[in-house]
Amino acid sequence: MSSLTDPPTGPPAGKPSRGAVAAVVVTLGLLAALTWALSPTRVHFTPAPLDPPPVDCPKVAREFVPSNVTEILDPPLTSLSAAQKNRALFRMNMEPCTCGCGLSVAACRVEHPGCETSKGLAQKIIAEVQAEKRK
Repeated sequence: MSSLTDPPTGPPAGKPSRGAVAAVVVTLGLLAALTWALSPTRVHFTPAPLDPPPVDCPKVAREFVPSNVTEILDPPLTSLSAAQKNRALFRMNMEPCTCGCGLSVAACRVEHPGCETSKGLAQKIIAEVQAEKRK
């Protein structure tokens, strides 16, 4: 039987034993090794070259993005009412030009005023919008 004056024989209260600390360290080390071993292989990216691409490098065609052009000069839209002008501009902004520029018909008219393809498409759209009124 021990008395109140005998020193305690176990670890001090509130401090873990060395064996418990060692077990936690070993467990964490094993978990880290398992995580590293199970992680998927990492892709090794290389930075893009700083030199410009060579001249013979094929250009990638741009993806079509509708535009928001509010006025075109040629062909003129003066013969259309305000509602017809809005419908025509909406269609010209939403339809891609077939000349290969990757722009909408309206944007191609603004960026490349000499493009006969976009001019023909714009005239066709204007004629279709005018014909809608007659129906």
